[in-house]
Amino acid sequence: MAEDRASDIGTTPDDSETNKNPTLERCLDVLRDARNDSEQFAALLLVTKAAKAGDIDSKTHRRIFNAVGFTFPNRLLASKDSSEGCPGHMFQALGLTLLACFCTDPDLAEHPQVLNKIPTFNSVISACDSGDASCGSMINDAYQCLDAILATPKGPRELVNRGALVTLCQAYVSHNYGCDRALRLLVGLLAAAEAKCWQRAPSALIDVLDTLSAEFQKAEDMTKFQLCEALRHFVPPLLPPGSKCLPSLYQGLSSILSSKLSASQRDPALKLAACLTQACGSEWIPPGRSGSKFFALLTNLACVEVRMSLEELDLVEVDKKQDVVAACYILMEHAILECTREEGSLLREVQKVQLVGILEEAFGAVVYYLRQAGWKKLGDPFIFASIRILGAWLAEETSSLKQEICDLLPFLLHYAKLQFEAGKKGGSSLQNTGCSGGQEPVWHGDALRFLLPGLSHLTTEDRPRAILISEGAPVLLCQYFSHQWEMFVSDLEAPFALDAVESTLQTACAMFLNFVVAVPELISREDCFTALMDVLLKSLPSLRPQGEHLGLLAGMTTLGLMMARKLSAHPGLQMTPEAKGFFSTTITFLAGAHVAKPDPVGDSMILHLAPAYEAAWPTIGELWLLGMQAFASCMPLFLWLPEVVLHSVWLQDLLELLSRVAPASVDLEVVTAFQGVLVELARTSPPCREVIQQHRGAELANLYGMAALEQGLSQQ
Repeated sequence: MAEDRASDIGTTPDDSETNKNPTLERCLDVLRDARNDSEQFAALLLVTKAAKAGDIDSKTHRRIFNAVGFTFPNRLLASKDSSEGCPGHMFQALGLTLLACFCTDPDLAEHPQVLNKIPTFNSVISACDSGDASCGSMINDAYQCLDAILATPKGPRELVNRGALVTLCQAYVSHNYGCDRALRLLVGLLAAAEAKCWQRAPSALIDVLDTLSAEFQKAEDMTKFQLCEALRHFVPPLLPPGSKCLPSLYQGLSSILSSKLSASQRDPALKLAACLTQACGSEWIPPGRSGSKFFALLTNLACVEVRMSLEELDLVEVDKKQDVVAACYILMEHAILECTREEGSLLREVQKVQLVGILEEAFGAVVYYLRQAGWKKLGDPFIFASIRILGAWLAEETSSLKQEICDLLPFLLHYAKLQFEAGKKGGSSLQNTGCSGGQEPVWHGDALRFLLPGLSHLTTEDRPRAILISEGAPVLLCQYFSHQWEMFVSDLEAPFALDAVESTLQTACAMFLNFVVAVPELISREDCFTALMDVLLKSLPSLRPQGEHLGLLAGMTTLGLMMARKLSAHPGLQMTPEAKGFFSTTITFLAGAHVAKPDPVGDSMILHLAPAYEAAWPTIGELWLLGMQAFASCMPLFLWLPEVVLHSVWLQDLLELLSRVAPASVDLEVVTAFQGVLVELARTSPPCREVIQQHRGAELANLYGMAALEQGLSQQ
């Protein structure tokens, strides 16, 4: 049997300088010289007595392993008997003790011979009667082995795959012997492999969450704060409204945060509140006066924490507080949502006004921190988290801190450009912005995604727009739009990511439109807009059959038409297949907005929005009007365009629509939009002019008050 003892793993030479335990040395000599199982077993009993875990160093543990190997402990664990007069499970207990001893060596803890014993450890924890002294010792040894395995690189995955996750959950929920160790192991597992844990055993983890929540609500001593620290690891990425744990968690957190606390007591509560908010919004807070009061308190505490942490600007201290400040960012972001929500908000109007003022002070601290520390810590994920929350604020509020924001714009653009370029090169990574229960991964290179809504608002104002242009925002935005479009059309993207990318593309279109309207000469001056025009020419037709992307279609259509007016000499627009496809798609979008519908209170027909456009019209209505105006302006520039209109039968359909509906049912701005297109068609194309006249154009012009069309048709 001697050949089995150290053959399972590479051995290490004995250290002759190491202080040696004489009794242990005699035992090891006996082990090495054992001629049969009985002699080896007797020696092992002496070894385990002389070498309790923690009493000897790692080198001595390795020497014990070199003398024993895995084979004999394996046989002990497999044995169902024990010697006459000995406690039950004695052989198994001895085998577990040896493995617990071996596992203090990290190399042995991740050895396949240990990993394949995970089901055995699970069985011991689940089935052993802790009332039996030997069983209690076995459970302790099993936990010691699992602890050691968890600390290895492969350990978390192996524990989940081999059933330890479920076993530990059951041990804690049942309050079995050693359940406190089970909880520590579960926290470690979730910290190391959260996604895999929730994928493998969601119901078991929810059972632990429910148990912990009930204990959390009832606890009235320091245990409450310990549970608060553990609980945030068990909040899932998405927590359904009405979950059993929510009332207990609210009561427990309300009790803590309504008391005077030290930072060490308050911080875990803020982190747990942030995790719950990220997992289920404000659903964990009950509606009504008590809930709104608590939410206001929670927001106030988060803002105070941010100010205290960031205004001091001791960067070493800020680094120590990053996790709790990032949790406060989550709470602040949800407070912004509540303050801007018109219906169903937890807050009363007076509370909203108060919280906006408190939030403004906190964001002043964020801006100050970024101005002072941002350039020095460009690679710090906390800078990303700070920029993300600032983006959420700017998306809703650009009138406050205007001077400070303008001063910060060069840094924000520089940071966004660096991260975008790094992400494109494959250097992107997923960032955890504060809590275990994130709803979606965040690409480190996508800082611009969170800044775009606020930057779009800023491009409507002269000074910040000038700064953005001088800092190269148009070039960066054109590159970003192209990259986002590639992501959007990729089949590899997850649905939630596609929604985010589509929203980003729409916001980018709005920002470009602000540039086009406010600084039209920029379009012909900057080469990046020519590249963007090429992207639009090639991309827009692919949106035609996808009605669910109507908002993006509207933004790209209007932007393309507005840019085409300034880039009429661009080769790509000179009657190319791409240009024809682009304009055909714009016609499809513009022509499809309105239909004739019976008047519910009369016998006539009225003009009505097409069903596919109704839900999106509050968002795309202005874009449609602007697109109609831009399309009309394009016809004198592209003399082949009226032929495309005729081929599409839009002109015929429009005239027929106007002749069917009651003129009083058509809004003046819509009449103006129709007239603009009809006037240019009649002016630039004799065939179109003929079609208009054949369809009672002069009569319709008179009925709808289209004076310009009526005058144009009357002229030879």
